[in-house]
Amino acid sequence: MLKTNEIEPRHYRDAMARFAGAVHVVTTDGPAGKRGVTAIAACSVSDNPPTVLVCLNRENPSNDCFVENGVFALNTLAADHQELSNAFSGLTGLSPEERFAQARWETIATGAPTLSDALAVFDCHVVQTVELGTHRVYFGRVAGLSIGDKSSPLLYHERGYRVL
Repeated sequence: MLKTNEIEPRHYRDAMARFAGAVHVVTTDGPAGKRGVTAIAACSVSDNPPTVLVCLNRENPSNDCFVENGVFALNTLAADHQELSNAFSGLTGLSPEERFAQARWETIATGAPTLSDALAVFDCHVVQTVELGTHRVYFGRVAGLSIGDKSSPLLYHERGYRVL
């Protein structure tokens, strides 16, 4: 058992590894450029107005384009998207063009790339951001939706992929 003043980042990450989360690719496109990243820290905020949030590392200056473009799409991945998740994780060394070449993309409302075979897509306008610690929380008002087939979701738990 650790007290609050004893919690180190390593211990926090170890505890969060036990938190199962859906895997998403968050994308943007616009004047600041096209980008996509794998994320687990995302959730619904409200259904009226429809709003989601996603947390992205603000210490990576490449993620600033999400703020500058003012749009993002939250693409929820299915079990068969593990390679796509790896491609957008940054661990494969693929260029942005090579990452996007791994799948078929469309647009719905904002111009952000949307994964054509995602379980669900929430196409959003950024309505607010909050910077906290190493991350920036993006609140997105949903401007378009895509609901895919009822497939098994890709989850991340104990530092590895899982399927429900």
